[in-house]
Amino acid sequence: MKIVPIFLLGMLSVLAQLSSAQSGTTSEPEANPGRPTVSTPATLTPVGYLQFENGVLFAQGSTEFSNRIGVSQVTKLSVLPRLELFLQSEPLAISQSKDNQTAVHEGEVFAGVQSVLFAGDESRPTVSISYVRRAHTSVAPELDLGTFRQSTSILLSQDIKGFHFDTNGILTEQVQGAIRRAQFGQTLSISHSLGKFTISGEVWHFSQPFEKGNTVGNLWAVSRALRKNLVVDGGFNRGLTRTSTRWETFAGFTYLLPHRLWMVRPGSQP
Repeated sequence: MKIVPIFLLGMLSVLAQLSSAQSGTTSEPEANPGRPTVSTPATLTPVGYLQFENGVLFAQGSTEFSNRIGVSQVTKLSVLPRLELFLQSEPLAISQSKDNQTAVHEGEVFAGVQSVLFAGDESRPTVSISYVRRAHTSVAPELDLGTFRQSTSILLSQDIKGFHFDTNGILTEQVQGAIRRAQFGQTLSISHSLGKFTISGEVWHFSQPFEKGNTVGNLWAVSRALRKNLVVDGGFNRGLTRTSTRWETFAGFTYLLPHRLWMVRPGSQP
C-alpha cells in the first residue's frame, strides 16, 4: 500500500489551498480538530468538506523501543449531518530499539465511521458512536496502547461554563497470533480558551491485556486557530505507569479545505 504518496497528496492539497485562500473570506467553514488529545470529539466536521489532521510525535522510553518518531495523518469527511467517514494512517515510523538498532517502516492504516446519536445543546451533551477497522498491518513497534483489529467507542462532548469536555469509552479487539483479547479504555479531556489560545488537559487509561497491566497518561496541549479552518497545536504526554511510554511530545495542525465537495440542500446542516 502506497501510504507516503497518499500523505504527500494530502499535504500538497493543503498547501495549494493555503496559497489560494483569501484571508478576508467571511464564509470560511470552521475546522473541528480531533487532535492533539487522545479523546475524539463527539461532534462532526462540516458536511461536504475534507478535513486533514497531520502531526509528528516523538516518543521515548517504551517497553518496545528506546525512541520513536511517527508522522500521522487523518482525513475526515462528513457525508451527512450525523455521519462522518475517516481514514487514519501513519505514513512514516522511525524507531530505535534498546540495542540502538534503527528501523524505518510505514505504520498501520485504519478506516472508520462515526455517527451522532443525540445532538447536544446547552443542557445536554452530544453523544456519538464510532467503529474503526484496521485496513493495513505494520511491523513497526507500537506505543503502549498496542495495536487493534477493530474498535468501537462511545463519545460525549459538551460545553459547560466556558469549558469544553470530551470523554470517550473505548472497547478494542487486541490480537497476538491466534489469541484475541478485549482492551478497555477511558479518556477525559477538558479545554478552555485563554485569549487566542486553547489549553487542553487530559487523563486517559487503557488496559494492556497481553501484558496484564495498565497504561495511564496525563496529556497537556496548547492550540491556536490561525483561521477558522486552520488550527495549529503542540504539547506533551507523560506516562504514569511502569508499562507506559515515559514521554511523548507532539506538534501538528488541522486544516479544513474551504471548498465543499458537493452542494448541500438548504436546511440539511444541523
